[in-house]
Amino acid sequence: MPTFTYEALNSAGKPQKGMIEAKSSEEAIQRIKSQGFFPTAVREQKVRTGQKLEEGGARKVRKKKKGMPVLAIGKVGNKKLTLFTRQLSTLQDAGLPLLRSIQILEQQQKPGLLRAILSSVGEDVQAGSTLSDAMAKHPKAFDRLYCKMVNAGEVGGVLDVILQRLANFMEKAQRLRRRIIGAMIYPVVVILIAVLIVTGIMWFVIPKFQEIFTDFEVELPALTVWLTNTSMWVAGKASKDQVVPGAVWILASPFIIFFFFKLIRMTNPGRAATDILRNHLPVVGPLIRKTAVARFTRTLGTLISAGVPILEAIMITRDTSGNYQYEKALTKVHDSIREGETFAAPLRESKVCDSIVVNMIDVGEETGDLDVMLMKIADNYDEEVDVAVQSLISMLEPLLVVVLGTIIGTIVLALFLPLVKMIESVSGGKL
Repeated sequence: MPTFTYEALNSAGKPQKGMIEAKSSEEAIQRIKSQGFFPTAVREQKVRTGQKLEEGGARKVRKKKKGMPVLAIGKVGNKKLTLFTRQLSTLQDAGLPLLRSIQILEQQQKPGLLRAILSSVGEDVQAGSTLSDAMAKHPKAFDRLYCKMVNAGEVGGVLDVILQRLANFMEKAQRLRRRIIGAMIYPVVVILIAVLIVTGIMWFVIPKFQEIFTDFEVELPALTVWLTNTSMWVAGKASKDQVVPGAVWILASPFIIFFFFKLIRMTNPGRAATDILRNHLPVVGPLIRKTAVARFTRTLGTLISAGVPILEAIMITRDTSGNYQYEKALTKVHDSIREGETFAAPLRESKVCDSIVVNMIDVGEETGDLDVMLMKIADNYDEEVDVAVQSLISMLEPLLVVVLGTIIGTIVLALFLPLVKMIESVSGGKL
């Protein structure tokens, strides 16, 4: 009879380890539960003799290959990972063995990081490791949230259901992200084209007018002087000491700002400061806060519904929230629940969520349907984010027109004023 090693929690919440004999992992889990323990990991101890029973029923001599190291260059895309999760859920629901399912999905993948990772995961599962432990070795594809949910599915014997919930969660998160990114494409493209056009005018057009003004010896207004000086700086002719044209700085400024932003966020104080600043921006701040609420409520609701212990689910949600203020609030919630208090009270004190969110969580605690209530909050805030994005775009469009019109109008005015003086001087002061 196979022997299983297990890790579990006793009634006091303290970790326990041991070994138990059972015909299958499901029977082992039931026996562990009958002892009053809550199993968190169950692994079969296998003695490898070089022979493996194939799915077709024939025995075949096979030597275990050593897992090749996976080069972790980049990360597996969310779209690929979501598709893999959905397909694995379907195969498990159809009753295929886990190892066979992984091998089938590995063969379907194109050569790349995900295929190499699935090959390594398959070898670990074949060697007797659990799926969650095998996936945890590859954080570039399977993050902590993913592995914990898979582990909960293994322990509860409902891996197919958990994978389906995980795929739904990832799809909704992607949908929200795509809506925001798609909405930002239009203003970013307009701003980029406007910067290129204005830079081209400064580099090529303004110097031609400057030569005309110099030939006619026209006294230039202050606005025109400023424009010509700016044009010379853009073209790199402001002074002999200027080494880099201003156009290079203009085109490189988005990359410099992005790099500087990332550099600041590498430190905890910098990350805290930037998150607080983003959350309180006049127009974008409410959108960022709504997105953060939708993200953390959906993550926490998915974990709790999957059977992950609430304290561990809160810590995973905190680590994946991506926002300092919500991380701090969830830390207080974790400490409150650990001390036997409520979820809603510390969240209300932190003031990072609207009162309706706190009240809905409070109701969820009282009724015992916290996961359901969290998912409802997430769905509601997804809709609010969609409306907020559309409102932001509706406001940005006329604002961009006004800004671009002001820039072009200033350039035209600065060039038109000297032309008036030129016409006056040529006509002897009579128009």
